[in-house]
Amino acid sequence: MANFNTHLSVALGASAGAALLAVNMNIITITDAPWMIAFGAIGGMLPDIDSGHSTPIKLFFTTLALLALLAVINLFKNNYPPHWLLLMAAASYLAVRYGALKLFDRFTSHRGIFHSVLTAVFFCLLMVCIGCYLLRWDNLHSWLSGLFIGFGFIIHLLLDEIYSVDLSNRRMKKSFGTALKLYSYNNMTTTALMALCTLALAWITPQPQPLISAWQKQNSPVKTLKTPRQR
Repeated sequence: MANFNTHLSVALGASAGAALLAVNMNIITITDAPWMIAFGAIGGMLPDIDSGHSTPIKLFFTTLALLALLAVINLFKNNYPPHWLLLMAAASYLAVRYGALKLFDRFTSHRGIFHSVLTAVFFCLLMVCIGCYLLRWDNLHSWLSGLFIGFGFIIHLLLDEIYSVDLSNRRMKKSFGTALKLYSYNNMTTTALMALCTLALAWITPQPQPLISAWQKQNSPVKTLKTPRQR
């Protein structure tokens, strides 16, 4: 299995290539490229959030905890005195960073549902919805950010499968087939829950028409109209 630095480096490289291609096709601007590369790198780390002691899961829940802290301060800053607000913010941080992490680790297993194409689709659609509804981005950039998350996610799974092949002895390791899979074959309960969450996101996800239009515009042949000759 590839380590954290390898996953991050490969995800950054692949996302940079994809972003430059999108710039070359005039789908995004050069100023959009760093953001898309960052989303690809984030996607490249997401599959390992099911590993209890990995760097990605610590970063993931630390980020969530900070967001919870900021949300509490923003929501209740006009309702409570500073000392109570500080206590509530600290409690929300600790609850998410340690409490939610412990629960998550208890109900997930490494290379389970989070190492699947189904979960890649889930995070892709989740990012599209976050971009569109929470960050108020336009549909095109919301979809592109989601696709780069999904792209980085799939790169991670492919890299894990490549590392499952022992090229020196020309054999497959026991871990082969556990990284890149459609869904969790050993736990249909988590598969069903993830499928329901993905379908729910698909129901509310904005239409990808701007993305499709941008793609078709770049792939449509340029037709030259000739003026009919006059007799």
